[in-house]
Amino acid sequence: MSCFAQRCGVFDAAAAERVQQAARDWGLDQVRIAWGDLHGAWRGKTLMPGALRAAFEDGVGMVSTLLLKDSADRTALPVFASGALQGLPGLAGLGRANNVLLLPDPDSFRVLPWAPGTGWLQAQPWFEDGSPVPIDPRGVLQAALKRLADAGFGLTCGLEVEFHVYRITDARDDPAQAAWPAEPPAVALLHPGWQLLSEAHADACDDMLALVRRTAQGLGLPLRSLEIEMGPSQFEAVFDATDALAAADQMLLFRNGVRQALRRAGFLATFVCRPPFDSIMSSGWHLHQSLRRLADGSNAFVPHGEDGDGSDAGTRAGRDDARHWLSAAGSAWLAGLLAHARGAALCAVPTVNGYERFRPDSMAPVAVQWGRDHRGTMLRVLGGPGDAATRIENRLGEPLANPYLYIASQVHAGLDGLQRGLQPPPATDALDGAGAAERLPAGLPEAIAAFEADATLTGGLGAPLAAAYSAVKRAEQARHDEADDPAAWQRREYFGRY
Repeated sequence: MSCFAQRCGVFDAAAAERVQQAARDWGLDQVRIAWGDLHGAWRGKTLMPGALRAAFEDGVGMVSTLLLKDSADRTALPVFASGALQGLPGLAGLGRANNVLLLPDPDSFRVLPWAPGTGWLQAQPWFEDGSPVPIDPRGVLQAALKRLADAGFGLTCGLEVEFHVYRITDARDDPAQAAWPAEPPAVALLHPGWQLLSEAHADACDDMLALVRRTAQGLGLPLRSLEIEMGPSQFEAVFDATDALAAADQMLLFRNGVRQALRRAGFLATFVCRPPFDSIMSSGWHLHQSLRRLADGSNAFVPHGEDGDGSDAGTRAGRDDARHWLSAAGSAWLAGLLAHARGAALCAVPTVNGYERFRPDSMAPVAVQWGRDHRGTMLRVLGGPGDAATRIENRLGEPLANPYLYIASQVHAGLDGLQRGLQPPPATDALDGAGAAERLPAGLPEAIAAFEADATLTGGLGAPLAAAYSAVKRAEQARHDEADDPAAWQRREYFGRY
């Protein structure tokens, strides 16, 4: 009889054996089997090396309620209530809090640079009948990229990720003070801020930055630079552009790996948008994207005169016309991102905290607009005729966005623009990036409503994922609204956990 992984069509016996041999060669004590949840945190179990063969063949059981957790680890739906999940397509069977099975990908094997003797494998969840779990975020992105490939394109993404790091002064680990969620540690600044790209600040933080660098490089991530950002104790990591699925994997590896490695050294790394202090700068995640033609690997955003766009069209129409800077495909993709910006906001900014970033003079977008090298707009177009690096930078996202859902939302929005031949409005030069354009959602409730109203996005991501994601986010917002102290709620909900 075939093993479970063979019935799912994902078993590679030779690759599985290579990982088992590598575990022996490294003398590993344990191997973590990890799955990225709705919030972009790793979940999973730790196996002894001798259990790897069974994991590759038959999977690792994981309680299915982890699929429905909100940001405080509370199950967002009453899974034991009769009929509670009937409204979630394909998920009614989870009402027993039964197991799903994690099948590890042998090609993802790594030895964790901060955890001696520990290997790591990424896994995806399957139902016991051999069908994939439809609310697995990575599976949702894989399906989106399959749609894009069927249209003849791949997606290339580059990441710019801002985050904060503090030195822990009091772990607050007294059991008598335990709460759910726990109070975060007391912390101290690593640099005072307000001196962008300060070499002096970088030198003062070199011990911590060296740990970040070794962690990223030890995980095989294409780290390009580590920079001092404007706010106190704020930093930025920039990565080389790569395939979209690889970029999403790398975002989760970086975010979770840096938090783990730095915590061992007495630091708290947080990717929350706005830490709970008066004098801070918000953190964003700027997602660079371009299409590549699968036929030859070329950048499909670069304008060329032969298809009626490019410099000639730009001269006629003016430099505020997207056709000057982008190909026909690039212009349509840009228009799709604009058309679905409000609905996609929930995937780019999924927390209550993240919407506090959108305030005057923050260089965070407030309206559905694009501009040529304009950091005040949501979509910043870079490059142009003859530039192989031509791309669109989406400046909407926060660092806590689930990378699989954020990027998948871009694929479905951009594809809609391509398939309908949409054209973007003129670029804006407004200094505040607003003008008369449609406004982006002002908070999580408005973003949830816009997401649910966007049939292109909810249909593209799949009815099960759309329903579950909305339910989880509504539960998160409801708990915030019920909190006696909303600021304390945010501090405990996000700051010490993500």
